[in-house]
Amino acid sequence: MNRPPLTEAELLAKLEQLEIPFTVHRHPPLFTVEESQALRGELPGTHVKNMFMKDKKGGLWLITCLEDRRIRIRDLEKALAAPKMSFAKPDVMMAAIGVSPGAVTPLAAANAAVGEISLVVDASVMAAGTVNCHPLHNEATIALTSADLARFLTEVGHPPILVDFGALEQEGASG
Repeated sequence: MNRPPLTEAELLAKLEQLEIPFTVHRHPPLFTVEESQALRGELPGTHVKNMFMKDKKGGLWLITCLEDRRIRIRDLEKALAAPKMSFAKPDVMMAAIGVSPGAVTPLAAANAAVGEISLVVDASVMAAGTVNCHPLHNEATIALTSADLARFLTEVGHPPILVDFGALEQEGASG
């Protein structure tokens, strides 16, 4: 990233410029899936969890999947042909996608230079109607359609790599 990260206002303006409808729901800061589940009540749509990973060759991976997925990192490495992945340090995350732990979101791809990260999305997320994710911080949730999320990610130069996380989860359960 060679410019300051987008603010929420700049992100929302970008969505409006692309004529992508969205809804923002404000709430206290949320740091975990469990906190999100407890607070959100009946907020409709698919909810996601996000991981920012680094592989042993320095590749950076922004990964978004259904919030209840149980994925073994080794299975993910195999599916992505990525060498030995681990969670990236907060300073690496901030430098690449402009967010801190607890605020990781696929929308943060807008902060990364083209080619700087690989964006991986659970195919089930993209098959959902509405997707809920953070708008670059963890004090709100933004809802938009999966098709619009895919269009936004493509527009900012990070078309998602779709992975069948359901199959990975099954593989992990049987292996």
